Amino acid sequence: MASYFEILCAAVVLFLVFYYYCVSTYDFWKKRGVSGPKPLPFFGNAKDLVFERISLAKFVQSTYETYKHLPMIGIYMCREPLLFLNDPDLIKDVLIRDFNKFADRGLNVHERTEPLSPNLFFLESERWRPLRKQFSPMFSSKKLKDMFPIMLRCSVHLEKYLDKLSKKVPVDIRDVAAKYTTNVIGNCAFGIDMNAMEEQESEFYRIAKQFIAPSRENSLRLIVRRFSPKLYDLLGYIVPDRIFAPFFTKLVMDTIQYRKEHDFFRPDFINTLIELRKHPEQLENIELTDTFLTAQLFIFFVAGFHTSATTMSNALYELALHHDLQNKLRAEITEYYDKSDGELQYETINEMKYLDKVIKETLRMYPAGPDIRRKATSSYTFDSMKVTIPKSMSVIIPLFAIHRDANMYPNPDQFDPERFSEEAIAARHPMSYLAFGEGPRNCIALRFGYLLTKLGLIKVLRNHKVDVCEKTMIPYEFEPKSFTLTPKGEIYLMISKI
Repeated sequence: MASYFEILCAAVVLFLVFYYYCVSTYDFWKKRGVSGPKPLPFFGNAKDLVFERISLAKFVQSTYETYKHLPMIGIYMCREPLLFLNDPDLIKDVLIRDFNKFADRGLNVHERTEPLSPNLFFLESERWRPLRKQFSPMFSSKKLKDMFPIMLRCSVHLEKYLDKLSKKVPVDIRDVAAKYTTNVIGNCAFGIDMNAMEEQESEFYRIAKQFIAPSRENSLRLIVRRFSPKLYDLLGYIVPDRIFAPFFTKLVMDTIQYRKEHDFFRPDFINTLIELRKHPEQLENIELTDTFLTAQLFIFFVAGFHTSATTMSNALYELALHHDLQNKLRAEITEYYDKSDGELQYETINEMKYLDKVIKETLRMYPAGPDIRRKATSSYTFDSMKVTIPKSMSVIIPLFAIHRDANMYPNPDQFDPERFSEEAIAARHPMSYLAFGEGPRNCIALRFGYLLTKLGLIKVLRNHKVDVCEKTMIPYEFEPKSFTLTPKGEIYLMISKI
């Protein structure tokens, strides 16, 4: 029988082996002459993220501000070394000039744990390229113009819904915006009226909210996915997705089957999936399973519904704080309504210059995500720095921090749409604004998102005024448990009829 001393020795050896394992990668950046914050055993530079003490946005901003004098810095997410780029020219190299060597986002696909994760946003470059080619025509100007009447009908429901809410009581404007975007995307993508603005909440809207809502389960999944992807894959055998994949796959497949049986055509995303099924040769070496097809529609819905709703509510939050800007935007909306005899046209919305500035400034202050990630598909040398990184190295571009950099945007926490005048844009480096990414792998649906958000703001502000109230979150805080940049809690505003 082992003595206590032998047990103690074994425990010490195991501890030392574990300690060495935790710190064995921490000389990676030192060997390459790249500076950065000192890592802690096991946690690297991510301790506050692991324990959810700060949001990813605050982590990115703090790291950037501390080391912004350096063009690049080396950090560690637990044991994993990552390259953090500050210099806009280096960022341009990664996103545009040498895109082919950074075509992957570096986001893991977990097909067992999350069956809907192999989608256009997450996919590696081999499957992403042919899919992007097939889906890009869905977001052309012609397609958007064809979808505009559907979007316009949904926006009329938003106006009527606002009239019901205009009763001098605080309203969660995020919820209002999310119901509107759910209706629009449900109609344009699925060809289904989601009835999200009815008194009895639709199942579709409930499921969608559940996916993006901060919760203990979502938080734990995010932590494990981010810091231990191999363990997360194994969780698929224990706690697979029993809610989202089954629900959305059934919805999509039932819709496809209905259209086949009734010979029904509609120029929307579902039709694109039907055509892919008819011509699988267009996507060589990609198995078009029901779940894989659903995953493409799912990411379009989630990204559009969530991002556009958050942008709308953030814009209204800032306009409620700045009545002069709100009145200026309302005056432009009225002017263009008068020009078009009270009938909004697709072209009319694209002519509203101040509305465009308001949305761009909103996305500067509140982008959809805190950073942009790319993964090297081969060994790569940054010639100007004489630094070489190996294949599969992840690169972080601090989107949120760049948007809040006082050197690029003086008084960055002040909401000022005039930052996006033609003269101001021309004076800045093109990599100083990255709300939708840049280069070939930018957001495929950015024009759809812009149109959806613009139409929503027009309908809210044309006949209604928004104000802050006692329940309004001041100052604005980000939710540390969310994988996107979302506010911590509701955004309550007063809505009154003009």
